[in-house]
Amino acid sequence: MKNAIITAATKGMGRAIAIAFAKENVNLAICARTESDLAAFKAVLSSINPNIKVVTAAIDVSKKEQLLQFAGMAEQELGSISIIVNNAGTFIPTPILDDADDTLDICLDINLKPAYLLYRYFGKKMITAGDGHIFNICSVASVNPVVTAGSYSVTKFALLGLTKVMRLEMQQHGVKVTAIIPGSTLTNSWDGVQVDKDTMVLPEDIASAVMNIYRMSPGANVDEIMIKPAGGQI
Repeated sequence: MKNAIITAATKGMGRAIAIAFAKENVNLAICARTESDLAAFKAVLSSINPNIKVVTAAIDVSKKEQLLQFAGMAEQELGSISIIVNNAGTFIPTPILDDADDTLDICLDINLKPAYLLYRYFGKKMITAGDGHIFNICSVASVNPVVTAGSYSVTKFALLGLTKVMRLEMQQHGVKVTAIIPGSTLTNSWDGVQVDKDTMVLPEDIASAVMNIYRMSPGANVDEIMIKPAGGQI
């Protein structure tokens, strides 16, 4: 059985992706900030597929020591990790000139650094195994900046850039790297906003794309895929 790490896995896209991998018979190491959410979701995943192992950690991915402890725990409990889904992200809706003093640091520590650190931790092990697939959840703001969320856009641009570098480093070693670029997706970030779900991308759409890419033949890789609302961005 394959083993996967998914960050920020109890809600939104991370939750839908975790459910999809559980159905694919993949063992899971998942993290989020709230222990009770993790315990409840572990029960859901175990009911979906009693044959998989699910390990959890309540951590703040912006804290390097906590993230690396989670990576080590996942490896110890499950074995070699061959799938990484870097899903953790934060959206701060301010133009750069209106940012708080720590806005850029917060965005870097959540949107970019965890993907970098997990790559550094697992990358050479994946090379040795000659197997692996890394999915980085980027954003349409990785391609078209959102001026009302300047630091968010900068760090999502950086995540897409990191993804491209990772792919070039890994492609000769049989390890795949894919950028998932969602448009307006119905996640908890829209809580309190009146929206019509039929005009948005759903987390399950993102999970479906991830699984279809994951199931491709060993010789095929999707470098990046953009999924936007059929009627345009919201």
